[in-house]
Amino acid sequence: MDKNPSKKDDQNQEDQSNPSSLVQKIQQLGQSNVPQAPDSNIHVLSIIGQVEGHVQLPPQNKTTKYEHLLPQLIAIEQNPKIEGLIVLLNTVGGDVEAGLALSEMIASISKPTVSIVLGGGHSIGVPIAVATDYSYVVPTATMTIHPIRLTGLVIGVPQTFEYMDKMQDRVISFVTQHSNIKEEKFKELMFAKGNLTRDIGTNVIGDNAVEYGLIDAVGGVNEAMKKVNEMIKNNKQTEDQVMQ
Repeated sequence: MDKNPSKKDDQNQEDQSNPSSLVQKIQQLGQSNVPQAPDSNIHVLSIIGQVEGHVQLPPQNKTTKYEHLLPQLIAIEQNPKIEGLIVLLNTVGGDVEAGLALSEMIASISKPTVSIVLGGGHSIGVPIAVATDYSYVVPTATMTIHPIRLTGLVIGVPQTFEYMDKMQDRVISFVTQHSNIKEEKFKELMFAKGNLTRDIGTNVIGDNAVEYGLIDAVGGVNEAMKKVNEMIKNNKQTEDQVMQ
C-alpha cells in the first residue's frame, strides 16, 4: 500500500502538464529546449514589426502595441533592480504619434539605455533608435528615411497639410537633437528622389547611418552589452563620488 498518495498524485499531475508545456514550446519557438536567461540587471525591450497606435491593425500583421510598452518603460524606471535598458529594433515603422511617444519616454529614462537596429529600423523606427543614450546598427541593417504620409480618408484642406508639416518638423527636430546628424543632411535624405523606386526618401545601410551621424556605431549584441555595462559602472562611480 502506498503510504504517500499525495506525492504520487503530484507526480501524475507533473507528467500530465509536461507534455502540454512541451507542445507549447514547440508551437511557439519551434524547439523543445529553450535557453533560460539568468536574472539580470539589464532589461531587454523588443520593438518588432509595425508600431501599432490608435488604430488596431489586421491580425496577420506582426505588431508592437505601444500601449503595452508605455507601462513597461515606467516599470523599468521605477524598478531598482533594473540598472540598464537595451532596445532591440526590427521594425517597418508605423503610427507616428505612437512612435514619438515611445521615443520621448525612452529618451527621458534616467538609467543607461542602448539600442540595436537589427534587420530594419524604418520610418518612425528612426526616432526610436536614436532616443537611447547610445545606438548601434548591425552592418546589414537598413533604415528608411522618408516624409510623413497619411493613408485612408484625408480631408483636403490646407490645415491638414499644415498639421502634417508640423508633425514632420517634430520628427526632424527629435532625430537631430538625439543624434549627430545635421538637420540639412537629414532633410536631404528625407526628400531625396530616385533612391526609392516608388517613394521619396533614402534607404540608409549600417555603415552609412554611422557616417551620417544618425547612429553612433556599427555593432551588435556583444558591443551593446559591453556599452550598457560600462555606462552602469560609470553611473555607480559617479554616485559613490557624490555620496563621499
